[in-house]
Amino acid sequence: MEDSTQTAPDSPQGLQTWKLTLAYDGTDFHGWQVQPGEVTVQGELQAALGRVTGDSPLPQGSGRTDAGVHALAQVTSFALRARIPAENLRRALNRTLPAAIRVLEARVAAEDFHARHSAVAKTYEYRVFCGALCPPFLTRYVYASNWPYDREALEAAARQFLGEHDFLSFAATDPDLASRTAANPELPQRANPPAAPAVRALSLSEWHGQSTAEGEMLVYRVRGNGFLHHMVRNLVGTMLDVGRGYRRVEEIPVMLAARSRAAAGPTAPARGLFLHSVEYAEHAGGATES
Repeated sequence: MEDSTQTAPDSPQGLQTWKLTLAYDGTDFHGWQVQPGEVTVQGELQAALGRVTGDSPLPQGSGRTDAGVHALAQVTSFALRARIPAENLRRALNRTLPAAIRVLEARVAAEDFHARHSAVAKTYEYRVFCGALCPPFLTRYVYASNWPYDREALEAAARQFLGEHDFLSFAATDPDLASRTAANPELPQRANPPAAPAVRALSLSEWHGQSTAEGEMLVYRVRGNGFLHHMVRNLVGTMLDVGRGYRRVEEIPVMLAARSRAAAGPTAPARGLFLHSVEYAEHAGGATES
């Protein structure tokens, strides 16, 4: 692993590009992105940077997680004028951030690094607890369901999404987009899915199960080169319908071809979704030696 205290050359404006990796419990936040009058992860991080460094850049995330969605390793980038050792910045931010947000790693990055634009792949997990009584310490982090699911049907449905497809049937428009545009200048570049190309490539799409004393935990893991708004939750909702016999695996190609949200299944609740990891090209996001 590269030394996170290395420094990159300054930009002409005297700024250094930083890369942070965060974990957060999204339950009490109105998503990642700054919104007027709402508590968001991006807003809390921006305020914490201001308190620690005197600079208040708007951190750019690798992706926008919705209200209630969690992250195991969200990546964010921003530029700072302040000079501070990476480990000192990490510790100082963790002292002032809410307990539901933790900075796992801080490092100076190459000047052209951008958490979203430089990403080459992302992995998400969705967790479903199947049992009569969900343990209370899990309820914030799973979709609790009493339905029995056909594991073979779930796994067959997941395989239908592998490869490159037009996922417009599994994308949602964003009704709050207009209200957030003024608060975040990045948003006009992040057009809602129906107005943008909806072709994405998935290299991993699979279910795993683990039995516990209280019931069974089903985990869906998906890796792709990009995801549309609500895409993972819509994939999961559709597959759960297949798993309980409401829909057939053979309908999934028809759903994809329809390019209509009405053709696919319901949206699974946000609380079961985790941004698992973000990948970058080799050396992307790493510090550049002086």
